[in-house]
Amino acid sequence: MMPGNINPKKMKQMMKQLGMQVEPIEDVTKIVISSAKGDYIFDAAEVTAMTMQGVTTYQIVGQPRFEPAALPIPDEDVKMVSEQAGVPADAAREALQKTRGDIAEAILLLTSHV
Repeated sequence: MMPGNINPKKMKQMMKQLGMQVEPIEDVTKIVISSAKGDYIFDAAEVTAMTMQGVTTYQIVGQPRFEPAALPIPDEDVKMVSEQAGVPADAAREALQKTRGDIAEAILLLTSHV
């Protein structure tokens, strides 16, 4: 039974009278919501599309995981760290990513492992 002891059949009839259409979206494998801070990723989710008065609203039910956005690292910073630490540019960029762009910390990180 639906909340308030409303018969599901009667609920569908009422929704139809209001011009509401609710349809599940089948076989959803992944949903990604991107924001400036990162991505919310739903690997398994139930999605329902509800249309009312010409406007469609999507409901997502599931557990998201958050992946932070990659920090943009300027090429000048990569070059400086690479030269100072004596490492390839790829290693310098990786160190800058780990240190969230802190040049001095990236150099220390790379030179302490050498």
